[in-house]
Amino acid sequence: MAAFHVGKVPPSIPSIREELGASLRQAGWLLSTVNLITALSGMAIALTADRLGHRRLILLGTAVLVVASTLSAFANSVDTLLIGRIFEGFGFIAVVVALPTLILRVAQPADQRLAMTFWTSYMPAGAGTMMLITAVVLPGTSWRVAWLVAAGASAVMLVVLLLRALPRHELDRQPVKRHLVLHEMAEVASSGGPLAIAVCFGAYSCCWFAVIGFLPTLQIERLGLSTSTAATVTAVITFINVGGNLATGWLMRHGLTRVVVIVGSAVTMAFCAAGIFIDGVPDLWRLVLAGVYSAVIGVIPAALFTALPVHAPRPGLVSASTGLLMQGSNMGALIGPPLTAVLVSSGGWPAAAWLTSTAMAVAAGAGIFLHWRERRKLGT
Repeated sequence: MAAFHVGKVPPSIPSIREELGASLRQAGWLLSTVNLITALSGMAIALTADRLGHRRLILLGTAVLVVASTLSAFANSVDTLLIGRIFEGFGFIAVVVALPTLILRVAQPADQRLAMTFWTSYMPAGAGTMMLITAVVLPGTSWRVAWLVAAGASAVMLVVLLLRALPRHELDRQPVKRHLVLHEMAEVASSGGPLAIAVCFGAYSCCWFAVIGFLPTLQIERLGLSTSTAATVTAVITFINVGGNLATGWLMRHGLTRVVVIVGSAVTMAFCAAGIFIDGVPDLWRLVLAGVYSAVIGVIPAALFTALPVHAPRPGLVSASTGLLMQGSNMGALIGPPLTAVLVSSGGWPAAAWLTSTAMAVAAGAGIFLHWRERRKLGT
């Protein structure tokens, strides 16, 4: 439900630009501003959740999403909408950072790896569902309906949490002796493993949002598709990403190392993304490449999340390491769409391939460093 508030934006960009007169660069910030709070304070919020209680933060974040999305539906300017997106960013990260700890707490020990594998698909599953819903409601209406739908979904989720999660005693806050927040933040940020994971995830997010964020606009401007058709195609391509998330566990269980998964997917994605943007590629093949791109890029999140327990400085800092990962992820998501907008505005759609190729090179390099660090830490 939190990811609904990410997925509602890409298909709505043409409607927002038409109704509020947003430029392509402003549209880029609408796509990425929800990630601003996470990019600046993901690790701090994760450590706050450890102290105040993960369930409380989830309830607060969901309530903020309801209020911010509802009020933003009545915005009469791009600036007002951007302010609403900042609050939605706070609600989103409050939910996403706090959830993994509670998932591990309620899952049986034998099921924890499977539960976390499924959890990594929250973004493509939630965002893809909302993209599809938006594609259905947009014709004949406006982007405001999508904002109200997302707010309504989060309102239902809030009621369910209050009824079902609030009475669960195993979700109560567990007092743990902690160090100072700044001390723990410095300990995680100065550790090579979590830092490499965050950089790799940031490069992944930069490339993912650069492609998916503007895929509806590219289909309308380059392929001549209608708004609803472009939104539907984008939703389907986003859903394909779930398959990549779930395939990672199977691949690694059958002998593929983390570095092979990360570097292999990075190289494949670089070529697919370039084919989506450059001139001379048949229109149908652009969409085929987008589907392959979505499937392959989906293996990276699960590969990185499963690396967190291995590379956290100590077991008590897995949550903080997750926060650093989310900061890296959202930093990439924050800069990806605006950079894409700048490149496309100045050099046309083919210029966006420079960004995606560079981002994937960074992801591959971080994956190689992570492999070296892991072998050194495990003594293999």
